[in-house]
Amino acid sequence: MKDLRVNKDRLWHSLMEMAKIGATEKGGCKRLAATALDGQARDLFVKWCKAEGCTVTVDKMGNIFARRDGNNNDLPAVVTGSHLDTQPTGGKFDGVFGVLAGLEVLRTLTENNIKTNAPFEFTVWTNEEGSRFQPAMQGSGVYVGRFDLEKELAKTDVDGLVLKDELEKIGYLGDEEPGSRNIGAFFETHIEQGPILEDEDKIIGVVRLGQGIRWYDISVTGRESHAGSTPMHLRYDAMLAASKIVTEINNIALSNPPNGLGTVGFMEVYPNSRNTIPGSVKFSADLRNPDPAVLAKMDEELQTYCKNLAEKHNLDVDVDHFWYFAPVEFNASDNVKIAAEKLGYSHMDIFAGAGHDACYMADIVPSGMVFTPCKDGISHAEIEDTTAEQCEAGCNVLMHAMLEASDNMKAKT
Repeated sequence: MKDLRVNKDRLWHSLMEMAKIGATEKGGCKRLAATALDGQARDLFVKWCKAEGCTVTVDKMGNIFARRDGNNNDLPAVVTGSHLDTQPTGGKFDGVFGVLAGLEVLRTLTENNIKTNAPFEFTVWTNEEGSRFQPAMQGSGVYVGRFDLEKELAKTDVDGLVLKDELEKIGYLGDEEPGSRNIGAFFETHIEQGPILEDEDKIIGVVRLGQGIRWYDISVTGRESHAGSTPMHLRYDAMLAASKIVTEINNIALSNPPNGLGTVGFMEVYPNSRNTIPGSVKFSADLRNPDPAVLAKMDEELQTYCKNLAEKHNLDVDVDHFWYFAPVEFNASDNVKIAAEKLGYSHMDIFAGAGHDACYMADIVPSGMVFTPCKDGISHAEIEDTTAEQCEAGCNVLMHAMLEASDNMKAKT
C-alpha cells in the first residue's frame, strides 16, 4: 500500500462544504460548541461517515465515534479525529482539518477496498476550543478521566445556558460511558497554528511534545472613586495594579527563554467609566512552556509577584489557577515520521504550542500528531489559511501512520 494516496480535491471540497456552516463575512467560521451550528456540522460529519458504512456512537459528553471494522475487531482500534467547534472569530481549518482528514482516510480506504488489520475509528471531540464553555479540550478531558462528567455537563456559558441541555438540544447527548472504547492508538492532524514549518520550508511537522499550559483568572479589587477629586497618593486603583501584573506576565515569559510564553487576552473593568477610578478588574492569564520544571517556575513567579503587589498597594489580588495542562510526549509520532519518510515529504520534529485533544489522549494510549503549515502561522482568526496541497500531504501522512499502527496492533492483555 506504499502507493496509496488520498484524493486532494475531495478532501478540499469537504473542507469547503463544512466551512459554509457558520461562515463569516471575513472568510472564517463561527461554530461555538453545542450551538445549532455545531449541531449542523456534526450532522454533516455523521452523514458522510454513515455513507461510507460506519457505525456511529455518541457518548454522554457528546463525543462522536464513527467505526470502520477491521479484519480483527477484537484488536484495539486505531483512532483519529479532532474538533468541529471554533473560536468566535475562527478559521476554516483549525480542528476541522483533523476531522475531515480522518474522513478522507476513511473514503480512500473504502474506495480502494482496503480492509485494515485493526478497526479504525473517526472522532469529533466536544468543545475543544473552550470559548463557550471552559475549560478547553473538555470532551477529550472527560473521556480520559481528567475531568468529571457531571461537573463538566453542568458548566454554563455567559448566558447561563447549561452544556448538558445544549447538547441535548442539538441531538448529541449520547448514552455511552466516556472512556469505555477499546482504543490502541490515537492520531490527530492539525495545521501548525504557528510559523515554524513555513519558515523552515518543511511540509510535515512530526509533533514530539505538547506545550504545557497554565490558565488563571485574576481579580484585582481596589476602590472606585472620582477621577477628578481623588489625589494620586490616596487612590486604590485596581487598573493600575492590573496593568502591572499584565506587564509582569510578559516579563516572566521573556525571562524564561526560548519557549516561555505569557498572554492576557480577556479583561473586565468595573465600573468601566471614563471619570471613575476602577474599583475592580478581572482578567485572564495564560502561561506556557513545554518543560514542566520551567512552567512550574513561571507559575511561582506569577504567584509571588501578585502576592507582593497586593501587600504593597493595599489591594486584594485573587489568583485562581483553575487549569493546568501538563507537557505531553507523543509516543506514536514515530509512526508519523515513518510515514513522512516513506512518502518523501520534507519534515522536522516540532512541539505543539497549543493544546489539542491528542494531548489528553496521550494519557491513555500512544498518540501522535501531524502538523502541516498554515499561512504566516496565523490561526484563531478568520484569515487563517492553508493550501489543498498542504492538506493533502498531512492527510497522506495520517493515513500511512494509521496503517503502520494498525499493522503492528496487538490485543490488549
